[in-house]
Amino acid sequence: MSVRLPSLLTSTIRTRPLLPLPRTRSVFHRAMVSRAVEASRAILKSIDLSAGYDPEQTRLMDERCILVDEQDNALGAADKKTCHLMENINKGLLHRAFSAFVFRPSDGKLLLQQRATEKITFPDMWTNTCCSHPLDDFAEEKEETAQRGVRVAATRKLEHELGIPRSQTPVDEFQYLTRIHYLAPSDGLWGEHEVDYILFMTADVSVTPNLNEIRDFKYVDKAELQAMFEDPSNSFTPWFKLIARDFLFGWWDELLARKNGEGKVYAKSLAGLVDGSKVVKMV
Repeated sequence: MSVRLPSLLTSTIRTRPLLPLPRTRSVFHRAMVSRAVEASRAILKSIDLSAGYDPEQTRLMDERCILVDEQDNALGAADKKTCHLMENINKGLLHRAFSAFVFRPSDGKLLLQQRATEKITFPDMWTNTCCSHPLDDFAEEKEETAQRGVRVAATRKLEHELGIPRSQTPVDEFQYLTRIHYLAPSDGLWGEHEVDYILFMTADVSVTPNLNEIRDFKYVDKAELQAMFEDPSNSFTPWFKLIARDFLFGWWDELLARKNGEGKVYAKSLAGLVDGSKVVKMV
């Protein structure tokens, strides 16, 4: 049986205007230019998704991510297709993302989702409550002061993927912890290369899943999540595994230890726990 492989096309990306560098720039200066910056200036590859992919997921791949350098400085924008092709990632192309963790206030359990089979990257894998991107398409999601853009994007995507009303996830109730820079292949063609903002929230939420985005969801405590990790029948997104390995369980302990007077956990109690001023390199 023959398999039709998608054709690679030239992609156009939009970048911020750059001042010309002096023609006499030194070798040292060229070495100082980051791979992410060089990739943002390059002619990159895109892909034809007209055959073999879910139509709605194909449409969403036209959304524009925010390109950044290794210190999370915005460089411009490119569509999701361009950002998630390993051919471009291997050149250094890097974009901004978020990972949101929603905990139930009464018992501190974490809401997980299992990504839908229709997803183009990392289908059928368990992951944190919601992981996606602030978009260059929306001015508010490009705001960087107090992580405003990623907070707005998290509220939008929690509604889109899990049907959680935005009124239940107020932007100011997210607790930002840190940013991680990681790289992870998916299936050889696709992958992730992100500066990922980690956001915690405690809220009682109503979940009405979008089945084109998620196939299952559940609340788990720490022991239940650890058991899931130990079960070989489960697969997990690479960013979730990294965050769980290095950060999640310790921060979860702190969250449970800082219950308020009503015996409930509150994400904002973690303010000041972590120095989130720098990007944590995990590549």
